[in-house]
Amino acid sequence: MTSQSTDQRPPLVLPGAPNPKRMRSFRAQRIRETGIIGILAGSALFSILVTLAIVLILGIETAHFFGQDEVSLGEFFGQVKWNPLLGAEKHFGIWPLVCGTFLVAGIALIVAVPMGLVTAIYLSEYAGSRVRAVVKPALEILAGIPTVVYGFFALVLLTPGLKMLHEGFGSYNALAAGIAVGILILPIISSLSEDALRAVPSSLREGVYGLGGTKFDAAVKVVFPAALSGIISSVLLAAARAVGETMIVALAAGSTPKLTLDVREEIQTMTGFMVQMALGDVSNFGVEYFSMYAVAATLFVITFILTILGAVIRKRFRETYE
Repeated sequence: MTSQSTDQRPPLVLPGAPNPKRMRSFRAQRIRETGIIGILAGSALFSILVTLAIVLILGIETAHFFGQDEVSLGEFFGQVKWNPLLGAEKHFGIWPLVCGTFLVAGIALIVAVPMGLVTAIYLSEYAGSRVRAVVKPALEILAGIPTVVYGFFALVLLTPGLKMLHEGFGSYNALAAGIAVGILILPIISSLSEDALRAVPSSLREGVYGLGGTKFDAAVKVVFPAALSGIISSVLLAAARAVGETMIVALAAGSTPKLTLDVREEIQTMTGFMVQMALGDVSNFGVEYFSMYAVAATLFVITFILTILGAVIRKRFRETYE
């Protein structure tokens, strides 16, 4: 019995000698970490490749558009009339589409920014945990509703309501589309701004209370300025979302490009024109079809400029307040 129990003892490991089990565990951990790093690097590379592919396609097709004899770069950015489908009287001035895009986006921001910021301040500084747990997911549900539903909402409910208020509104108008887009981007502003406000250290609030300030003083005079970089990020992200919105403006804004600021009139945005071209009967080899890529490239440049501008503004306010 003594010899048998002696044989079943674990092997003696000398001090300083490598442990085989520990070495296998270390190698398995290194393999897992290497695999995770490879997945992360592959995801980042995939994003870069997709972006480069989009830029390449837009660049090639836009160059093909301007390479034809019918359109010049000066006409594209110098004229203020856009009529690519009128036979011999074609005009390719991009500014009516740009004006319609920014008109709808401006209305959307006017609707969404005040409501979103007030909602974010309430959820961050005043609402209890139970209220926040109900209201915030309810707001975020708005972002999950298909945009075509918002388009029909603007067409069926908002437009008749505006007609009741003023007879100057047509069946398609910029105001109904802008309000619908504002409702769409409201969750972006409220949710991201609320996260930025809650990220402000509690010590700043306690300092205001210690000096005799109220909760309103803490929220407006201290917390809001401290979270300004995050709030600006949410507004710029919402602005980019509003500029790139497609289905709402295609259904509710109309398809008549106009260089106007009258919210009662029918307009057309850049994305609305691209939908019209993609669903139309134009030839895939005509100048009308390739104008869609030129408009898309212009929209891409505008979004890129907004992104760069947002990064500069965020950096400035982050250095000032945080």
